[in-house]
Amino acid sequence: MNMEEKELGKSLDFIRTIISEDVTSQKNDGRVHTRFPPEPNGYLHLGHAKSICLNFGIAEEFNGLCNLRLDDTNPSAEKAEYALAIQGDLRWLGFDWEDRLFHASDNFQQLYEWAIQLIKDHKAYVCDLTFEEMREYRGTLTEPGKNSPYRNREVSENIDLLERMKKGEFEEGTKTLRVKIDMNSPNLNMRDPVIYRIMHREHPETGDKWKIYPSYDFAHGQSDSLEGITHSLCTLEFEHHRPLYDWFCKNLGIHHPQQIEFARLNLNYTVMSKRKMLRLVEEGHVDGWDDPRMATLSGMRRRGFTPSSIRSFCDKVGLAKRENIIEMELLEFCLREDLNKSAHRRLGVLDPLKVTISNYPESKVEELDAINNPEDPTTGTRKVSFSREVFIDRNDFMEDPPKKYFRMAVGKEVRLKYAYYITCQKVIKDEDGKIIELICEYDPESRGGGTPDQRKVKGTIQWVDSTTAINPEIRLYDRLFKVPNPDEVEEGKDFLSNLNSDSLTSLSDALVEKSIEELQAGEPFQLERIGYFTLDTKAQEMGKLVLNRSVAMRDSWAKKHSK
Repeated sequence: MNMEEKELGKSLDFIRTIISEDVTSQKNDGRVHTRFPPEPNGYLHLGHAKSICLNFGIAEEFNGLCNLRLDDTNPSAEKAEYALAIQGDLRWLGFDWEDRLFHASDNFQQLYEWAIQLIKDHKAYVCDLTFEEMREYRGTLTEPGKNSPYRNREVSENIDLLERMKKGEFEEGTKTLRVKIDMNSPNLNMRDPVIYRIMHREHPETGDKWKIYPSYDFAHGQSDSLEGITHSLCTLEFEHHRPLYDWFCKNLGIHHPQQIEFARLNLNYTVMSKRKMLRLVEEGHVDGWDDPRMATLSGMRRRGFTPSSIRSFCDKVGLAKRENIIEMELLEFCLREDLNKSAHRRLGVLDPLKVTISNYPESKVEELDAINNPEDPTTGTRKVSFSREVFIDRNDFMEDPPKKYFRMAVGKEVRLKYAYYITCQKVIKDEDGKIIELICEYDPESRGGGTPDQRKVKGTIQWVDSTTAINPEIRLYDRLFKVPNPDEVEEGKDFLSNLNSDSLTSLSDALVEKSIEELQAGEPFQLERIGYFTLDTKAQEMGKLVLNRSVAMRDSWAKKHSK
C-alpha cells in the first residue's frame, strides 16, 4: 500500500490506482481535475449517480477539483428543464461544483476555429454524402470502407462551404464536416467521422446563432482540454472512442487529458437508458420522469430514497472493467440500512379491522408514550392516543390459527405496541361471513407493555386509535418490469412488453396515526412492521395526503448474502 492509499484509508480500485501513480510521478504537476459531463437531454438516473460519486469523490480524495459540464451539442433533444434538474439532483446528492459550471456550447466558437485549423491542415473536409450513403461507404467490421468522393476538396472550397453551412445556406442532412483519418481502420469510429452537422434548431444557450453543431466526439475531448481536466472518466461504451479522443488532442496540439473507462451501472428489473425512459414518460406508462418506479434520481427522491443510501450503494457496487448487472435487492438493502438508523417510527394499518375493548371506559381517551426511533435514543418519544375502539391490520388476526402463531386469535393474548395486553373474546361477522369487528378485553395493569407478574406475550402488533387516525392514500410500489432483463423479449416485441402491470398498488382504506400530517414532504419514516414511507411531494402540492412506500421491511438481499 503506497502513501496515497494509506491516506485514503482503503484499498484503491484500478482508477484510483492510476491516479495515485500519476500524482506520485507529478504528472500534470500532481493535479487531479475531473468532470461530470451529462447531456441535458433527460433526467439523471442511478447510473449517473455512480459517475457523480466517482468524479466528485476522486476530486475530494486527491484534493483536486471537479467540474459540472453540460454537454449540450444536440439542441433537438435538449431542454432548459433538464439542465436545471441535473443541477438540482447533484445538489441533492450532496455535491458542489462551486463556480465551475460549464457548457460545451461555451466552446462553440473555439471548436469552429479548430475545425478551420483541421481543414487548413488537410485533415478535414466537407462531405456531400447523405447519412445513408455514408453508412454504405463506411464498410463493416469485416470489410474496409471507401473514401468519400469529396475527400480531396481544396482547402479554400472546404472553408467556403463550412462558412456557408454555418450561415444556414444548406438544408439539414445535405452536408457534413468530416475529419480525414483512415477508412481502412479496424475501428469504425476512425473511418472519417462527422464532426459537424447542419441543424436548423434553436439552442437553449446560444439561441439561433449557430446552424451547425459539433458532434459529441468533437466537443467532448476538446472541452476536457479547455477546462484543464486531467482524468476523463467515462463508461465502457466510450472505449472505442478513445483513439478518436486522442487523435483530436494530438492533431490540434492541445492539452491531452487521459481517458479511463469503467463499467456502467446496470440494475435488474429496470432500464437505464434515457431514450427508453423518455418512451415510458411520453407514452404514459409512468407518471413523468419523477415517477417513484423510475430509476431517475428525481423518481427515487420522490419515492423516499436518501442521498446517503444512494452514495452507499454506489460505494458498495464499486468499479469494474467488465459490464455486470447489480441486484435490486442491494439497492433496497442500502436504503433500509440508512433509514433504520434515521427514520422515525409511526403506527399504521393497511387493511383495518375494528377492535372494541369491551372493558375499557367508553369516554376515556389517554395518551401513551411511543418511541420515535429505537436506533437513536436522542429522538425521544411522542404521544399517541388510545381509546375503547382501535384498528389493527386484518393480517394480524386469524380465526383458526396454526401452531406457533403469535398474533391475535380468539382467546389469545397479544400486546398492542406501546399500549396494553388485550385478549380477543368474540368475532363479529357481516351477513357474508366477513369479519368486521373483534371484541376484546384489556389488562389495565399492562400499560406500556408490562405487567406486575412480568408474564411474557410473544405477539406484538401495531394499531391506530379510532378517535385520531387519518386516512391517506397509500401507494405500494413493486418492480417496474416483471423480468430481470427487460430487453429480453420475443421477436417482434420490445422492452415495453415486459412492463409489470402490478408495479403500483393504491390503498384507500389504510389508517395511520395523525402525527404523520406534521411530517415534511420527502421526510422518510417507518410504518412499524410494514415498511419505510415518505409523503408524496406532487400530491402534497395538490393538497392531497399520499404516502409512498419506499421499501418493504423484508430484506432478502442481506439474508442471502449473510449465508
